[in-house]
Amino acid sequence: MTVSRVLAGGANVRPQLRRRVEHAALELGYRRNENARSLRPGHKSGLIGVTITNIANPYYAEMQGGIEEVAAQANRRIIVGNSNEDPDRERQLVADFIGRRVEGLIVVPADPAHSDHLDSDALGGTPIVFASRPVPGLDVDTVLIDDIGGAYEATSRLLEEGHRQIAFLGTRTSVLTGQRRLQGYRNAHRDRNVPVYEHLIRTGQQEAAGAEKALAELLVHEVPPTAVFSANNRNTLGAIRAIAKFRSAQSQATDLRLIGFDWFEFADLSPVPLSIVAHDPRELGRRAAQMLLARIEGDLVRPAETVELPVELQLEPRGPQ
Repeated sequence: MTVSRVLAGGANVRPQLRRRVEHAALELGYRRNENARSLRPGHKSGLIGVTITNIANPYYAEMQGGIEEVAAQANRRIIVGNSNEDPDRERQLVADFIGRRVEGLIVVPADPAHSDHLDSDALGGTPIVFASRPVPGLDVDTVLIDDIGGAYEATSRLLEEGHRQIAFLGTRTSVLTGQRRLQGYRNAHRDRNVPVYEHLIRTGQQEAAGAEKALAELLVHEVPPTAVFSANNRNTLGAIRAIAKFRSAQSQATDLRLIGFDWFEFADLSPVPLSIVAHDPRELGRRAAQMLLARIEGDLVRPAETVELPVELQLEPRGPQ
């Protein structure tokens, strides 16, 4: 009983005896089996499962930092898995997390069309919060950012500057984030009675290389863009590379206006004139974790809530404030 109290962090043990137990545990290489402890009736695992869609994107590292910050304050730890935009991989991760008896889940959904494994019945009552992307039809707490408003403001700015041939570089439109940002782009054209050049819309670029290739093709089109709106930071990086290479290949400098969604490190050092639709992914992570902890700690009857965080068009990139 004394050894158990010491290893569990109990305070009612004499200091000398505590030191003897800790020394013996160190010599024996003893480590407490947290999985076994979590199987005890009434004992909680203290774990929160988090799935993200792209481990290479620093955006998700920031979001994860916000989740971890709030979780630590509540004496919880997080375990993270990368779905790589694959709903089958996401299904496996969620099943693994449930098997580890996580107290709750924060999920960036990979594909809303294949998300039956995220339904409350499939999760056996484990609380879940969606981050960054909603899933239509599932009544779940969700934290979003103002995708439509941010894309609308960025495109409106380009139209106000006199641009009419504005390229759109976006992610898969099967993901609602991609749909919402394309909608904001289209809405800005509609409200100003400016026609959209459909050939300038390129979607499906999940990484910088794909965006670079897509824009490089547009830059040599017979009706090329004079400005570019890129719908996330990976597309922005690809756009910067394409514009820089195109510029270096020309006999005279060619300036293209570029506005990107999502801040990224060193955006202020871009060799291409760049504005950013910025928001705080760390705050998104914090809000998702706060909503999840409220559910874990007993707030089970409140209707599901969707929170939409604001964005800011930074004409000169400053990053989250």
